[in-house]
Amino acid sequence: MASTSDLLVDGFSRVHETVHRVVKGLTLEAITFRPDEAANPIGWLVWHLTRVQDDHVAEVAGVEQRWSEEGWDARFALPFEQPATGYGQSAADAGAVAVGAPLLLGYHDAVHEATLAYVRGLADADLERIVDTRWHPHVTLGVRLVSVLSDDLQHVGQAAYVRGIYERRAG
Repeated sequence: MASTSDLLVDGFSRVHETVHRVVKGLTLEAITFRPDEAANPIGWLVWHLTRVQDDHVAEVAGVEQRWSEEGWDARFALPFEQPATGYGQSAADAGAVAVGAPLLLGYHDAVHEATLAYVRGLADADLERIVDTRWHPHVTLGVRLVSVLSDDLQHVGQAAYVRGIYERRAG
């Protein structure tokens, strides 16, 4: 029988594999392509899902985010405040994430490794720990991790969809 930790590793690994399938080999034109002027491009979707995972997992793990700790913020050089994760950003902000595939994948790989290192060490009982008291009922570690996983899966699916549109249009 698989442990909860094993299931979380599997879930986050599926996100990681799909991010690589979506981003691998893309040009900057494809990464910044938008089906219309208000749509989120692949680059922003992958950056956002990775930033949220980095932010949320680092917080519950009690460690620094890879974004700042490893200098990804400086390498991306985005025109937003350093702690930005994409929540509440405008269409113009989404269009500002214009970076190459190696940078996107490098940051995602670093966050994935940190996430797996954390979730591999979890016991089932750890998932009951309250990590956020701003909500009622309070948010447990298990709920937070499933929330991150759900968000990641939605955004990587959106990125795959945008890639499909780009490839059909590019012919």
